[in-house]
Amino acid sequence: MPKLILMRHLQSQWNKENRFTGWTDVPLSKEGIESADKIAGKLTGFKIDKVYTSPLIRNKGTVSLILEKLDKKDLPVIIDKALDERNYGELQGLNKDEIKKQYGEEQFRQWRRGWNQAPPGGESLKDVFSRVVPFYEKHIEKDLKEGKNILIVASHNSLRALVKYLEKISDEEVVNLEITTGGLREYDF
Repeated sequence: MPKLILMRHLQSQWNKENRFTGWTDVPLSKEGIESADKIAGKLTGFKIDKVYTSPLIRNKGTVSLILEKLDKKDLPVIIDKALDERNYGELQGLNKDEIKKQYGEEQFRQWRRGWNQAPPGGESLKDVFSRVVPFYEKHIEKDLKEGKNILIVASHNSLRALVKYLEKISDEEVVNLEITTGGLREYDF
């Protein structure tokens, strides 16, 4: 039975600094790099045939570290922008606590986790869903149907969009879906 494993990238420097990252290409933090052994340990014993990730350095860096720790550096890795994080537009680089103070808890929550509200100049989760799910259906689902075990290493909102699709989470309930840095979700097909 093929498996799909979703993994959020390890902690980035801007995760550590509590800043909106979005499409800004930010490297992993020292703590993120140091957590690679522990996270890779959770994948020990899984047969992985192929990896998908986005071109963002925090995602590619996570893939490199994890595959190195698992001694699987020769696995095929497919890199595609469809798996990029949500574009946070004008919020990118700004401190999340300051934005929450300025706009209020509910607006902050909708911009970060809501379904159809985009931050100024950015993308909603619905927009992210519209690029992630077709990519998944065209490429990843095909691999799963061929019996391959797939690891997707991506950013928070691209994974949230995919989990919403896979688990049929409602537009209203998706606001409560949280995946920690280095967090894993596993699906059997």
